[in-house]
Amino acid sequence: MPNKQISEERQAAYYIGAVIMGIGVLMFLSVFVTAFSSFGGSMPGSTGPDMQSIGFRALGGMILMAVGAGIRGIGAAGVAGSGVVLDPEKAREDLEPWARMAGGMVKDAVDESGLDLGHVANHEDHEDTAEMPFDEKLRRLAKLHTEGILSDDEYAKEKQKMLDEQ
Repeated sequence: MPNKQISEERQAAYYIGAVIMGIGVLMFLSVFVTAFSSFGGSMPGSTGPDMQSIGFRALGGMILMAVGAGIRGIGAAGVAGSGVVLDPEKAREDLEPWARMAGGMVKDAVDESGLDLGHVANHEDHEDTAEMPFDEKLRRLAKLHTEGILSDDEYAKEKQKMLDEQ
């Protein structure tokens, strides 16, 4: 049975990862807000508690963004789908809802375009030359020859066989 839904645990991991990433972004951006608000106040080379706080927030923010992105990726694609576990079968299972979604988007686009793929498929299915008129068969054979798919000998042999059957 194909997996059509993403589990509650994976959804929770996705959103928890997004929140952790958001906190990391805010911590990292706060460094720039602090630096801008104290512009001209303290010396750039100072090592006071304010500079330690800025360094902690910058590094902590980057770490939180990376950890949040990892958790979010695992939530989105599953453990195997994100590459944490190297199991192709489990990865297919984890990524199946996303593949289904992508196929659905392609189907929607084809439906909107108005293309009749059933007609195209039927035309290709009836490539049986027995149903084709003789002149169409001969034209196709000549086209294969001019494209270099058939050599001169092969073309002459097939053409003679078609004439004999006629």
